[in-house]
Amino acid sequence: MKKTGRKNRDRQEEIVEISLEDLLRSQLHGFVVDAGQRVLQALLEQERTDVCGPRYEHQKDRHAYRAGHAPGQLTLGGQMVTIRRPRARTVDGEESELPTWKDLSREDPLGARALEQMVLGVSTRNYQRSLEPLPKSMNPRGGGRSAVSRRFVKATQEQLDKVMGRSLENLDLVVLMIDGVHFSDHVVLAALGIDSGGNKHVLGIQEGATENAAACRSLLTNLRDRGLNTERSILVVLDGSKALVKAVRDIFGKFALVQRCRQHKKRNVREHLPRQMWPSVKHAMNDAYKTRDPKRAHKILMNLARRLEDDHPGAAASLREGLDETLTVMGHGLSKTLERMLSTTNAIENLMGSVRRVSRRVKRWRGGTMILRWMAAGVEEAARGFRRVRGYRDLSQLNRWLRENDLKIKGREEKQAA
Repeated sequence: MKKTGRKNRDRQEEIVEISLEDLLRSQLHGFVVDAGQRVLQALLEQERTDVCGPRYEHQKDRHAYRAGHAPGQLTLGGQMVTIRRPRARTVDGEESELPTWKDLSREDPLGARALEQMVLGVSTRNYQRSLEPLPKSMNPRGGGRSAVSRRFVKATQEQLDKVMGRSLENLDLVVLMIDGVHFSDHVVLAALGIDSGGNKHVLGIQEGATENAAACRSLLTNLRDRGLNTERSILVVLDGSKALVKAVRDIFGKFALVQRCRQHKKRNVREHLPRQMWPSVKHAMNDAYKTRDPKRAHKILMNLARRLEDDHPGAAASLREGLDETLTVMGHGLSKTLERMLSTTNAIENLMGSVRRVSRRVKRWRGGTMILRWMAAGVEEAARGFRRVRGYRDLSQLNRWLRENDLKIKGREEKQAA
């Protein structure tokens, strides 16, 4: 009997301990909020004392006097709450604003919180549920769908203006990548730059109906107007679109060294072949690109095109189209890692993947402006995780090659002028 009683007492003590632990955990948030309110009230009262002087003390040169309290609105936990605000008035009867209240009453944190939640995948419908609960005495508000939507629109418009208005004059770019992403009936082009230190920069975005030369030309013209130097050589990595190549040639002229994405080239050729031929053709193309010798690679690829000509002329034509532009980065002394990175559009496709992830919950697009705002939110979110490109230590060799190309162009122009 004694043993049984001891076991029951131990079990009761364990139950009490668990209950107290759960109780403390559940009350901690409320305790912190209450303590924060008390500290805030103390700070505001101290500032009012600094302005009005100590309470009940006579002052000959009084500049302000106490004016009781009034309900005020502050931002807390992603919503607006009501706080009892101490008031002070000048001797002329004007409101004297307390510094701490002035700083805390700004609504900027609300927009930032709404943007952060939406980017992470929280819908306006569930925004309120994602916030920490607050006491009803604080009258929390501002978590409704309409309020959150308005703040999100404002925040993303600011991001869009930032992306489209950023100066490019001081960027020492050596690589430019352009790609597009589809939103319903719209296509948004994005430009990603890589500087001589290997850092990535989102340069701009452009909306259009299709991924055509006009949209790309508008994008590049905007970049030029904002300071992008189009009078020096730059490596432009594209997915193989003829429209994009044409637009790049129109803006950069001879200074554009175009590298077509090898992965896109493989996929384009594969689309013209039966499934059983995919592995062998892909293996042959990989062998060509691994040689790192442009002449030898060209020979291997042309031989492959000749073998495909009779039975699969579409695949052969696709392979020949722009073949030399898939070999642009070969034979210039670049490291294997850097050459592999520059031969594909993987860097900007990762950016587009972030955009798709951010906007995946949108079911209905209401025009191009909405699309551009979401695009801006996506690229800014992706930019937060940017790292230097692989092989960045060897970008000095790429820069040397580009400057040599500048000298060749200048020499030819001087020769023609003479």
